[in-house]
Amino acid sequence: MGRNSNSKRPSSNSWDAVANWYLGWAGAEGSRHHRELVIPALTALLAPRSGERILDIGCGAGALAPAVARLGALYTGIDKSPKLIAHARRHHKGGARFLVGDATRLPDVARLGRATFDAAAFLLSIQDIDPLDAAIAGAAWALKPGGRLVLLMTHPCFRIPRQSGWGWDQNRALQYRRLDRYLTPLDIPMQEYGKAKGSVTRSYHRPLEAYVSALSANDFAIDAMREVPGAHFGAPESETRAKRLARQEFPLFLGLRAIMRG
Repeated sequence: MGRNSNSKRPSSNSWDAVANWYLGWAGAEGSRHHRELVIPALTALLAPRSGERILDIGCGAGALAPAVARLGALYTGIDKSPKLIAHARRHHKGGARFLVGDATRLPDVARLGRATFDAAAFLLSIQDIDPLDAAIAGAAWALKPGGRLVLLMTHPCFRIPRQSGWGWDQNRALQYRRLDRYLTPLDIPMQEYGKAKGSVTRSYHRPLEAYVSALSANDFAIDAMREVPGAHFGAPESETRAKRLARQEFPLFLGLRAIMRG
């Protein structure tokens, strides 16, 4: 089900319909994947410094906020879901600021200003946001010249919902990664969460070149990349050597850091 960024679908759907499910799964501190894999990887790339202003785009319930606060930076999170933002405000204290707003229309968000942030991040949110160019353009609008932007996402080369999975080569006793599609952008409805009407989220698969091109078109220069494997994450003690090797070799997540030119 291919699509392009000029589609007339509504942009960056709110997660209000699945907020209760999401909070039950991840909470305000994030899931184990957040805590042990993606937040450490993103923080290493973003490198927040004391006194800097950090913008978390598509923040959900604010799982990144404590890590930013521990480093002495000033955190602002923005999300289109009022329910998730309300939960974040109740849970996170210590000066964290949370705003309701559309990630693809940041200039329209009250209390945000042009060129006011030192760094910005999409923590497992960019693949839930469409159109991509509008989201990257919004980040560019919010950042100071020389500001840093980090995209931390499920790896678009290896983890495509409904279009990738594991295979087993019996002759070689080898577990391999299977891809059914890759280059075609996809608008993928995910499984239904809960009984609320409209409780199906969407994931937007794009090839890696789409992210590189969107960053370049909005005056960003990529200066770092990190691929994060899920080696031993949640693995049973009885896991075979082949499965363990596959976990080590095929990353779960991809992090890109880009610097605002000008």
